Amino acid sequence: MIKNKPSIPRFDMINCVLCKDPPCSRACPHMNPGELLRSIWFRNEQTAAGQLPEENPCLMCSKDCERACVRSGDVPIRDLVNRLYYQVKPECETPLPDNEDRLRCDLCGIELENPFLLSSSVVASSYDMCARAFEAGWAGAAFKTVSTIDIHEASPRFSAIEGDNGEIIGFKNIEQLSDHSVPENMDIFRRLKENYPNKRILASIMGKNESEWAELAYLCEKNGADAVELNFSCPNMAAGGTGSDIGQVPKLVERFTAAAKSGCSIPVLAKLTPNVESMRYAAEAAKRGGADGIAAINTIKSVVGVDIHTFVSAPAIHGMSSVGGYSGKAVRPIALRFISEIGKDPELKGMHISAMGGIETWQDALEYLLMGGNSIQITTSVMQYGYRIIDDLKAGLNLYLAEMGFSSVKEVMGLGLDFVSHTTDVLERDTIVYPSFDHTRCIGCGRCEISCSDGGHQAVLLNKDRRPVLNGKKCVGCHLCMLVCPQGAISPLSRRVSKQKG
Repeated sequence: MIKNKPSIPRFDMINCVLCKDPPCSRACPHMNPGELLRSIWFRNEQTAAGQLPEENPCLMCSKDCERACVRSGDVPIRDLVNRLYYQVKPECETPLPDNEDRLRCDLCGIELENPFLLSSSVVASSYDMCARAFEAGWAGAAFKTVSTIDIHEASPRFSAIEGDNGEIIGFKNIEQLSDHSVPENMDIFRRLKENYPNKRILASIMGKNESEWAELAYLCEKNGADAVELNFSCPNMAAGGTGSDIGQVPKLVERFTAAAKSGCSIPVLAKLTPNVESMRYAAEAAKRGGADGIAAINTIKSVVGVDIHTFVSAPAIHGMSSVGGYSGKAVRPIALRFISEIGKDPELKGMHISAMGGIETWQDALEYLLMGGNSIQITTSVMQYGYRIIDDLKAGLNLYLAEMGFSSVKEVMGLGLDFVSHTTDVLERDTIVYPSFDHTRCIGCGRCEISCSDGGHQAVLLNKDRRPVLNGKKCVGCHLCMLVCPQGAISPLSRRVSKQKG
């Protein structure tokens, strides 16, 4: 394992757009730079380095790949590959695994070849889409919610919040359920199961009453679904008394879970809404209703992008908009909180947790597994980058497990739960971890002093050389200076100091 892995810039800093059929790869006769660059983007540098040819072909290269780039001259491909060769590869101690056996797990006893599933959404809404995802390497899909409701979608129905570099950090949708009829969806299930018998179909359903929940569950099992997911959480439903209206009322969760269980013999998961103070009450209600697992989180109710000239939020439809579901990397901390809440609840012990919310990289997925997740569902990053992200999700997680000496992904599930508390009264408060400044990396911008002065405890000052100096009598060890430093030139001391001695 790399202990202090060198920093490879992400492409939000160097303008790569993660092309389809990358021209850089077509221009290179020696390797596939497009895949290498994508692995860097998805925090999978070690796997990328492990796949390099023994000899570096870039040494005598004329940089045809960079000239072929759709942003020719803006992406330093050769420099990045050289850094994989000379910074990352020498530090890689573990050979790349030659199989994916460590990734095998299960969903309520149903074998999964890996923990990665598409979540119920537009990314899993047709036979062709699911088939292409299965071919790419996804273990299964939670198909877009089947219902008898007549669905009419708005246009446009997506909007996003971008970071300073243009990367999407938050995504809003006002989309509802599958616009196929129930018979059409059942036909899709049959064909998928016939052609991909080892892939798993998690049939998301939504009924309007107990008989519909039972009937839909029965039909899904009859037509090839491996498990049923009960959509108690869609925030965008036009029909009252559906979606998150149910998930916010534990009695309804219990009642409709019991109804669905009465209609089928396959595992049933309740997909719960985060639009509550605590998820445990609905989760416990689902268990009382007979649920075999919990799926969480669905999207968070939100308003984004208010136009300061028209006063309409996004997406605007003929001068109006509505509250919609928020997803993407911005929701990950909230989702992890709910997953850990479910994972730590003794009343839910033994229930499968299918976790989701803002997952892009294998490290993101691992965080959910550590917080008690047993399978992983993904939508928003697939919408941005495509089914191809499964390659780095699997490869990165597989290599991590090998490095850490785990023989199965199941061994990491829940390992982080003992180290997170949902109250702060367990935290030690008698010592301080001071910041340490690396003046060789510091550029003298003064951001640390500004933040400490106006948002902290006035403990950092710049000296005459524009380098930070710490006043230990004022520093409380909050680490704000570390978070704002653009150079990564501030790190924590390796030891704690007693406040009495400080």
